[in-house]
Amino acid sequence: MAEIKYEVVKEVGVLSETGNGWKKAINLISWNEREPVYDIRTWSDDMERMGKGVTLTIAEVKELKNILSSIELD
Repeated sequence: MAEIKYEVVKEVGVLSETGNGWKKAINLISWNEREPVYDIRTWSDDMERMGKGVTLTIAEVKELKNILSSIELD
């Protein structure tokens, strides 16, 4: 399997942290030297290891923001 290259362009925020130090975070990341995308996934404390996640383009983040703002939270 080919090595995955990534560069954290901007750390946006941490959503949660597990008892073992892993953090679920939103970051702007360039994968394999491509255009940066927003990324939500779990990361080890040193950001050397990662869990499965989801990447979103700016257009998708804007749409997600619209959807989330319409949700009624109790």
